[in-house]
Amino acid sequence: MPNTIDKDEAIRAIVRASVSQFATGFQARHVGEYNNPDGTINMKIHNVFIAALGPEIQYYTALVRSFDSSLGNMLEKLAIEIARLNFAVHRKVEGPLSPEQTSFIGSLLESYKRRSNFPDVADYEELRSIQPKTTADKKRHESDYFLIDRDTGHHYLIELKIGGDLDNKKARAEKEALLEQFAILSNTISIDTPISIRFATAYNRYEEGQPWLQGRVRQYFADDELLIGKNFWNFVCGHDNGYQIVIDEYQRNASEITTALETIKHTYLD
Repeated sequence: MPNTIDKDEAIRAIVRASVSQFATGFQARHVGEYNNPDGTINMKIHNVFIAALGPEIQYYTALVRSFDSSLGNMLEKLAIEIARLNFAVHRKVEGPLSPEQTSFIGSLLESYKRRSNFPDVADYEELRSIQPKTTADKKRHESDYFLIDRDTGHHYLIELKIGGDLDNKKARAEKEALLEQFAILSNTISIDTPISIRFATAYNRYEEGQPWLQGRVRQYFADDELLIGKNFWNFVCGHDNGYQIVIDEYQRNASEITTALETIKHTYLD
């Protein structure tokens, strides 16, 4: 296990590399598409309703969507690379899932939907002991983060939403997918191995330190299942100050991104 100073620098090095690669790649992509009619920005130029507002608005409306999506992807990959310092990282869960477990999950989610039951981590522990009466089907789930703590063996199933916005259908579907992964793991590892479900966001849309208020998330996820903003980064960093380290290093290197954005802007608007 690296000492604290080594770990701090390892996290910072990953952030620096991620920001640099993102800035270089984002710039190269959009500058390279300048003469491509199917490029991200050029595809929007024939929207007469946006074009009527002027070339700058036309440019920014196209670029912002691309930037927001690309930055989100970068943050997801950044978190995975940092997590590798402390966890074995997997991106899928595969194994048997019995009809009895599927039925149990459906009933539990319906109780959350009707609000006759408020989410609790104890609600689904029964999944670990359900004995199938029929042959269990094999099922595979792609996972945002399936992490195994190298020190404790604790298994974590994490659904990451960069901003955390979920409508009712998505909130239920995300919890259902996590519960199915939980059940599959229960069928494939020792019953003594701890498994936890987490819903995570890369930042707190209500401001860091403030309660997470989105009712649709809370309808299906318990407080103990939330890793919001600072808590998420501290968790994947395995460090009490992980969030501060990530944000500080990101801010130190953010000029690379702004420089890339200026270059793209001059390419399209000058």
